[in-house]
Amino acid sequence: MEPLSSRILLRPADPGKSQAFYRDTLSLAVYREFGDPENPGLVFFLGNGMLEVSGQRDAEGPGRMELWIQVRDVQAEHRRLQDAGVPILRAPQQEPWGLIEMWIADPDGVRIVLVEIPADHPLRRDQRPLGGS
Repeated sequence: MEPLSSRILLRPADPGKSQAFYRDTLSLAVYREFGDPENPGLVFFLGNGMLEVSGQRDAEGPGRMELWIQVRDVQAEHRRLQDAGVPILRAPQQEPWGLIEMWIADPDGVRIVLVEIPADHPLRRDQRPLGGS
């Protein structure tokens, strides 16, 4: 298999409420709107990925899902989201692996980790040897 693109599919209990959360509260940019103009599906940019919020889950619903979103400044997002009344499951803290993480929840209780990669973290540094081929 050679994936050319991917996205996360979310089938919320209340599509309008979840779409408003991702669009208005998290301020994700809309990539595409499709389907019924009265009840459209939305696809949001998620850094180098996509999040599609469309349809509606059954009462039984699928298993739990979590999202990982890298942000520039976790502390700034913490203040902004707290002011917006978003449930903060865990305030920002630096993890043993060096990333700064904060946990929030969307209207359906989907856990979202917001991650800041510090400037000195290996994910930000080129790991190739100097002068390598």
